[in-house]
Amino acid sequence: MSFGPDFPAPGGPDGPRRPDRPAMHEGRVGTGKPSPLLITIIVVALLVAAFVFFANFYTDILWYSQLGFAEVFWTEILTKAAIFVVGFILMAVPVWFSLHSAYKHRPVYAPDTTTDSLYRYQRQLEPVRRLMMIGVPVALGIFSASALASQWKEVLLFLNQVEFGKTDPEFGLDLSFYINTLPVLSLAVGYLISVVLIAGIAGILTHYLYGGVRVEERGGIKFSRAVQVHAGIAAALFLILQGVTFFLDRYATLTNQTGRVAGALYTDVHAVIPTKTILAIAAIIVAILFIVGAAMGRWKLPAVGAAMMVVTAIVAGGLYPYIVQEYNVRPSEKTLEKEYIERNINMTRDAYGLKDVQMQPYRAEVNTKQNALAKDSATTTNIRLLDPNLVSDAFSQLQQFRPYYSFASTLNVDRYEVDGNVQDTVIAVREVSVDPNDSWINQHVTYTHGYGVVAAYGAKVGEGGRPDFMLEGIPSTGVLGDDSTYEPRIYFGESSPRYSVVGGPSEGWEPRELDRPQDQSDGAGDAKTTFQGDGGPKVGDFFNRLVYSIKFGSTDLLLSGDVNSESQILYDRTPRERVEKVAPYLTVDSNAYPAIIDGRVKWIVDAYTTSNEYPYSQSQRLDSAVTDSLTGQQTAAALSGQVNYLRNSVKATVDAYDGSVDLYAWEPDEPILKAWQKVFPTSIKPYSEMSAQLMDHVRYPEDQFKVQRELLSHYHVTNPIDFYESNDAWSVPNDPTVANANVKQPPYYLSLRMPDQKEETFSLTSTFIPASAASGAQRNVLYGFLSAEADAGTGKAGEKAPGYGKLRLLELPRSTSVPGPGQAQQNFDSNTTVSRELNLLRTGASTVLNGNLLSLPVGGGILYVQPVYVKSTGQTSYPTLRKVLVSFGDRVGFAGTLSEALDDLFQGSSGAVTTEGDGTPGDGGTTTPPAEADAATRLKQALAEADAAIKAGQTALAAGDFAKYGEEQKKLQAALSKAIAADDEISGAAATPSDAAQPSESAPASESAAPASNG
Repeated sequence: MSFGPDFPAPGGPDGPRRPDRPAMHEGRVGTGKPSPLLITIIVVALLVAAFVFFANFYTDILWYSQLGFAEVFWTEILTKAAIFVVGFILMAVPVWFSLHSAYKHRPVYAPDTTTDSLYRYQRQLEPVRRLMMIGVPVALGIFSASALASQWKEVLLFLNQVEFGKTDPEFGLDLSFYINTLPVLSLAVGYLISVVLIAGIAGILTHYLYGGVRVEERGGIKFSRAVQVHAGIAAALFLILQGVTFFLDRYATLTNQTGRVAGALYTDVHAVIPTKTILAIAAIIVAILFIVGAAMGRWKLPAVGAAMMVVTAIVAGGLYPYIVQEYNVRPSEKTLEKEYIERNINMTRDAYGLKDVQMQPYRAEVNTKQNALAKDSATTTNIRLLDPNLVSDAFSQLQQFRPYYSFASTLNVDRYEVDGNVQDTVIAVREVSVDPNDSWINQHVTYTHGYGVVAAYGAKVGEGGRPDFMLEGIPSTGVLGDDSTYEPRIYFGESSPRYSVVGGPSEGWEPRELDRPQDQSDGAGDAKTTFQGDGGPKVGDFFNRLVYSIKFGSTDLLLSGDVNSESQILYDRTPRERVEKVAPYLTVDSNAYPAIIDGRVKWIVDAYTTSNEYPYSQSQRLDSAVTDSLTGQQTAAALSGQVNYLRNSVKATVDAYDGSVDLYAWEPDEPILKAWQKVFPTSIKPYSEMSAQLMDHVRYPEDQFKVQRELLSHYHVTNPIDFYESNDAWSVPNDPTVANANVKQPPYYLSLRMPDQKEETFSLTSTFIPASAASGAQRNVLYGFLSAEADAGTGKAGEKAPGYGKLRLLELPRSTSVPGPGQAQQNFDSNTTVSRELNLLRTGASTVLNGNLLSLPVGGGILYVQPVYVKSTGQTSYPTLRKVLVSFGDRVGFAGTLSEALDDLFQGSSGAVTTEGDGTPGDGGTTTPPAEADAATRLKQALAEADAAIKAGQTALAAGDFAKYGEEQKKLQAALSKAIAADDEISGAAATPSDAAQPSESAPASESAAPASNG
């Protein structure tokens, strides 16, 4: 091998040393050895760190093995390890070879030791050169391979991919190429580019340190022949890989999200894709020129080629597409983009399961008519009045019983069959609440579990406006069963302790776990129990106690005498967390809900297969799409990332007693799920194994519905020209019950019958208003009503209801005057009768809370129903249902019960069927004041009675005397009725039913009558 004329030739691997060249080891400093103490400290620190790492690894093995998902753990670990090894070799070996080659072919010369700075660097580097030659590649390999191993899911999908059976509209490739293959190819090429760049830079730096690159006094730079060859090869490899990148970029245009709509548009198809092909070919040609230049030592042609490629990239890759877009597309954008917008509409609707949405015109009436609700009596008599967002305090005050129990702040809506009728149900579990400042024994051994399910009718309330419980008390009693019909202990829930130590020998072991309150009249304390299931890894032996003590940072766990030979440790106990761990390849819904199934309390969790690589599909931010007035930042933290494909492929259950997890393939033909089933063949069961009771409690998931309604706000339009003009864009309305908050109204579960349905079904519903209405640009009127059939049960095991998941979209005329939710709330707030009576309910510092505003397509129009709650002051107070607001068009009805409110709204001719307990909060009756009494006197007397009833009720509530509290609430209601009548008589304008039904145009409610936030 020859070198340039400015460099002397080497004489061997180490080169001949001239007589005046000092040895590289001369002048070496720091020859002292490190002290034994320092070595001991380092070794001990490394051993401790290694054991901590081992403890976490070992406990993960125990956790997955106990739960029966060791397959998931080992597949993930081994896949990461294999990717790490491959990534390490791909990075470390080229970097080592580049460093070694550069050092081996360094030029040898006699340096000027007084002026040559490189010589000083070489002297300092020489003592650690061999270590650096190994250490640098190893460090770079570990760092880069660790990042690469995090992509294990993409690699497994690529290796086990299943075709979709659908092709993209541009290249005609199966969609699996974009979702499974293209991401891995792009990942591999990107990684190899980083390898070439890092190895090349490392080699050039080594050449520079050892004189292969010389800066001359005259300002020039000289490169040795070895440097030229090294740089030429690196440049050629980089250009080859860049050419592959250009070629893959052609396909990536179909998932581009930066245009007017997602996907490859006119400019992409006619300018970007062709130029990417040209650039790919150009990069390969220039790479060949660099290889030839490196072999021949002539660099003029490669330099010209590189310059031409840069010019081509600027002109063909940037300027030409810009010219096409600005001067060809923009003047005729509507026409030229029509085909590609249509592609986007079709592919987006398909990606999110919107292809089969049943769109139906709905000419909603705004005027009330006689017997308007007669055909919808089944819906109107079962309207859910109990607001799951407001009644948690009522559940706590009436059903908590002990301070170590708690209920979720927002409860869940389900349905249960009672006496042959399916009833909407508000349900919650009584979970354990542990004081974080309590002793270790109390936190982790004594208070280990909650107790029982509490459920209430959704469509009616009990005495005093309290929930009418279907299942209550400790022990549990009610129409849904008792403790003998289901296991009431809740060891796994959304508020469970971080970890608990449970279990013990069957004989000779005194129970340590506090089980439930019991009658202490005989002097006995609360009952205690010992966990009898298989819920967690064993911590009976010393080694397991040691590793878990390290994991949880607790010496008590290691030393406590309350940990015995049969003890188990329960952790990772929230349903969502458990499903995420056993199925890390799924996106898990933010809300898990409990149900009594086959004698057990089970949490039902929805999970999704997702992708952000679906061609021509519009991407959505999950945290933004699913956040509303109920979820807030909690859901934003739970769900994140961009997706443009989503399927509810898996239904999961978590047993509240033993924590066992079952995964069911809900959409068994979904391609991504089928690929994961190839990876984890034993983890997911067919949904045919789901029991009949489980099927009866499966419901359409909220998060999927929220994402779909966000898309439908634009993608209800299927004509590409109309879509382009965006003159019919909708939006999800803000929640009108939350004061001064720009948050979306949540969807609501309720039973209803859509216009084309023969029977009512348990459904998930939402509404749409014009997009500009969200900013106040125009009237808040209703444009659309969306429902999803949410009930999967048929009464048979493993059989889905044929209508489950059916999406129905009612489109109201664009010239409609049907009020939207915000306008309906405004009609309520501005009604003089409503304002006056709500002000009276606020007497005594009570707070009026607006419940959820439900929308129902009944009576040929849209009926709004809102329960009104009153909450008195005091720590033990809770909201009670006192009134019901209804509206149809611009008319308003207001009464103590739903049936009375509907009669008020329709002037006694609604045709609604009144059923026992349809929301009556206990009217208490009224008495006619003596005719000779003065109206002013009667008003004063009535207000005094109301004030006395409020005070007496608060006293009773503080004492826990709920019967007395209910009696005082009846007296309060009677007093308020007398006060209103007296006030009307004084004003000389007693309200008639029709007056009450009309919103005031001139006298809006006072500030004191403004709706209270339900937040």
